[in-house]
Amino acid sequence: MPKWTPRKWDTADIRDQTGRTVLVTGANSGLGLRTAEVLAGKGAHVLLACRSAERGRRALERVLATGGKAELVPLDLADLSSVREAASLVRERTGDALDVLVNNAGVMAVPLGRTADGFERQFGTNHLGHAALTWLLMPALRTRPGARVVTVASLAHQAGRVDLADPNYEVRRYSAWGAYGQSKLANLLFARELGRRTRTADVDVTSVAAHPGLTSTELSATMARAQGNPLLGLGARVTDFFSQSVETGALPQLYAATSPDARAGAYYGPDGFREMRGHPAPAASTTAARDDLAASRLWDLTAKLTGVEPDPS
Repeated sequence: MPKWTPRKWDTADIRDQTGRTVLVTGANSGLGLRTAEVLAGKGAHVLLACRSAERGRRALERVLATGGKAELVPLDLADLSSVREAASLVRERTGDALDVLVNNAGVMAVPLGRTADGFERQFGTNHLGHAALTWLLMPALRTRPGARVVTVASLAHQAGRVDLADPNYEVRRYSAWGAYGQSKLANLLFARELGRRTRTADVDVTSVAAHPGLTSTELSATMARAQGNPLLGLGARVTDFFSQSVETGALPQLYAATSPDARAGAYYGPDGFREMRGHPAPAASTTAARDDLAASRLWDLTAKLTGVEPDPS
């Protein structure tokens, strides 16, 4: 790995994005909305992929206020029929020309629930939905020189374990945080395998991963409401007190999406103590996140579960 030269990279370092088209999932709030605002303000045509039409419209107004070009794309990652429809719509609207896909959306530590297709909600939304979307959009990414897929992971991957025999908690006892950690580890394994397969197939699409450290977003509050536990709500507020802003938390994924120095297959996060706060720098991943055999097996299992043809195959 090249030696990292410390410098405080921020949005001022982002080059003009005019002529580039970017799709950001979960762009209605938090990190996704910030990413969309910044890239639109830099000249990119940004597609805001949102589940809620109402929240999506409000987010669109904020993004358009930057003076940039943006539009909404309905997307519910917990419903594979919606994923297929969104991919088809994006390919049609862009004329099969997509420069960057930012797989940002996610749910965190929610009670056991099922997606429209019967998958455990966090694994189904955070991993399966994004993997299917990525594969379905590869024809649009392939046409653009230097296209990128940015996968947003989490520090929680460090405690994750992907159970390939029971990823949807149909047999084992459910753990909200265990399921979240599994989904975030799956994100990193998918990003790794996508990078390996694009290189092997000589496809000019770069796979990069990033995480926001400890950032104050709506995920903590949403998790507390979903659990219905006042103590969790208090814990979420305490966590938010020590967290960095969304503006800073979004920097690693913005770096991964735009910097000419971002390396294929790399993982970026904050440069501060335990990667919880700070500016973009190479991030640490666990041995489990670098397991090529597990990544390959997850890739095949994902194709089987989603019914989507992997690309590259």
